[in-house]
Amino acid sequence: MPAAPHTYTFLGPEGTFTEAALLQVPGAAEAIRVPASNVNTALDKVRGGEADAAMVPIENSVEGGVTATLDAIASGPELRILREALVPITFVLVVRPGVRLEDVRRVSTHGHAWAQCRLWVDTHIPHAEYIPGSSTAAAAMGLLDGAPYDAAICAPIVAAEQPGLQVLAENIGDNPGAVTRFVLVGRPGELPAATGSDKTTVVVPLPEDRPGALMEILDQFATRGVNLSRIESRPTGQYLGHYFFSIDADGHVLDARVADALAGLHRISPATRFLGSYGRADGQRTEVQPHTSDQAFRAAHAWVEGLRSGTAPDSDGETLPAG
Repeated sequence: MPAAPHTYTFLGPEGTFTEAALLQVPGAAEAIRVPASNVNTALDKVRGGEADAAMVPIENSVEGGVTATLDAIASGPELRILREALVPITFVLVVRPGVRLEDVRRVSTHGHAWAQCRLWVDTHIPHAEYIPGSSTAAAAMGLLDGAPYDAAICAPIVAAEQPGLQVLAENIGDNPGAVTRFVLVGRPGELPAATGSDKTTVVVPLPEDRPGALMEILDQFATRGVNLSRIESRPTGQYLGHYFFSIDADGHVLDARVADALAGLHRISPATRFLGSYGRADGQRTEVQPHTSDQAFRAAHAWVEGLRSGTAPDSDGETLPAG
């Protein structure tokens, strides 16, 4: 009997950059794909078993972390990041047929898209009012449904697939090299294999607000030679001044240096949440110094065990009786 097809959910509607990221997943084009109206809804479908995994945006090269995703995966039943995808971001301004640029008074799009097109907007339609949209595609589709705004900022593919939309301007992003990073999130289970080009994501609550508390967290990585590619603070929402840190570290939990750093984090902050170890989308390999390699950790542990058993090797590697 053939296996049931995978069901994926993503930040919809169809035609979003998030769906483009999902289509990078092997087999996703043939899978069941269910759009969600927001990140929380997408992740809740995974937690509830309605979907096998969800593709959601987590970081933009211009705007930084996507706070809705960072907050949603930091609380509630645990989830795991299974893989990541990178999507170059380009934007167009679309309107209903017949609308001219000088007619545009209200523009809708997702908040990150609006922030990435502000220079163009300030130059060409400086008096336009921003109307927040749940996604770029949803904003564009709203024009077809008679939404009370004049234009939308969206991906070129949305405009190409909707004959009822007219493109007034192309390539309106302020940064032509903008890229958004997306993550495929599933329920806890078997970890992806280590590849030598990996990331590990954790959420670390600040145990207490005192001088040196953040340094103590960072030292767990620094002393073990683990590089951090992203660290962001987010309020827990419990009370003013209470934060957690969302961290991406280079390496896999199967790497001794990363495992040792995570153990150190857990000693400091027992509520630390492991969100997964997975392959980097860019394939960039992690540089490991000799003294932080798995071999170095094994040798160090063997030396300590020798001390405990009374057969510690001397500095030249020759075993001497203790005492």
